[in-house]
Amino acid sequence: MKMTLPFFGESEQNNAELKLGQRSSMLEYDQALVWVTLLLLLIGLVMVYSASINLSETKKYKDASSHFFLFRQSAYIVIGLIAGLLAFRIRVEQWEKIAPYLFLGSLFLMVVVLIPGLSKDAGGARRWISIGPLRLQPSEILKLMMVIYAADFTVRKQQYMHKLTKGFLPMAGAVGLAGGLLMLQPDLGAAGVVVCIAMGILFLGGFNIVWFGGIAGVLASVFSLIILFSPWRRERLTAYLDPWADGNVLGKAYQLSHSLIAFGRGELFGVGLGGSVEKLHYLPEAHTDFLMAVIGEELGLAGVLLVTFLFYFIVRRAFDIGRQAIATEKFFAGLVAKGIGIWIGVQAFINMGVNLGLLPTKGLTLPLMSFGGSGIVTNCIGIAILLRIDYENRILMRGSRA
Repeated sequence: MKMTLPFFGESEQNNAELKLGQRSSMLEYDQALVWVTLLLLLIGLVMVYSASINLSETKKYKDASSHFFLFRQSAYIVIGLIAGLLAFRIRVEQWEKIAPYLFLGSLFLMVVVLIPGLSKDAGGARRWISIGPLRLQPSEILKLMMVIYAADFTVRKQQYMHKLTKGFLPMAGAVGLAGGLLMLQPDLGAAGVVVCIAMGILFLGGFNIVWFGGIAGVLASVFSLIILFSPWRRERLTAYLDPWADGNVLGKAYQLSHSLIAFGRGELFGVGLGGSVEKLHYLPEAHTDFLMAVIGEELGLAGVLLVTFLFYFIVRRAFDIGRQAIATEKFFAGLVAKGIGIWIGVQAFINMGVNLGLLPTKGLTLPLMSFGGSGIVTNCIGIAILLRIDYENRILMRGSRA
């Protein structure tokens, strides 16, 4: 009897049948996705070391060695890979069962980070929970948990996706609560990413397009009002529009102007690894938010295009894996895969846009590359879940049970 797979066209159906007949020839995991992820981690490690090697000369890091960030980032990558291996062993259906509890746990951490004495204050913002020598950033965990929760909500409420009260308002409440906690830190950039994740998954899950457009307009208005009534955010926006105006270069556009100078110095092939001038105490946060500027200066346009392509590959594979899962009626897995693609794609786009002066300056790291333990570990777990979804797709295509 001929097997019919839902949502597959004729060519996809033939391919599926061919794969079912050639079980031994199919790899059990996506080697290309693994290698691209490892390449981004290694490029990030090298560039973090290059961008931070002179920070030991500053007052803030005077007690640290020149290799401090190299050792820390290496440890974060190892922890992230171990966490990823553990996450890969968890079946996707298990993530679905505990999705609401994971989301509630991430919200609890978002409350804890606001409690004085338990959190680390940096630059007027409370974004880290101090645990001995380690610092945990709950907003990074929240992004991954939002992917899982939004996918679970969309599947559970599928019959109500065209209704505002039962389909959208409960999710809007959850997103609003998460966004409100982020704004109390404050962290507008992370709030924007979380909203993009939730809205993207709702849209892919079949939410009413008319309501979606209206809500997108409301959200745009809300973010605009936040900027309008926040003097320092408004100053950042005006500085972004004209970074070279009098007062901006040494004021609110200081980071942006030096980031643009770094890209200009890099030209096509860069000044050479380790040859950046802007990282020598000119460009603040060169090892975190503005790592792409150092890549542009040292590796040039070629390096920037390589990194951009690697992120494009991950996002494209995430959507391909999600499409394959949905085609076999694994809707939660499919939405999670696409949600991971949205998460990494949106955050990478914002970071690159800020570095290149295409977007206003915002403190968001470059996924898988920028210095930071919470980001690296959660990114690795996200990629591991994506690999697990692909693994279960392949097992199903081979006619076996995952």
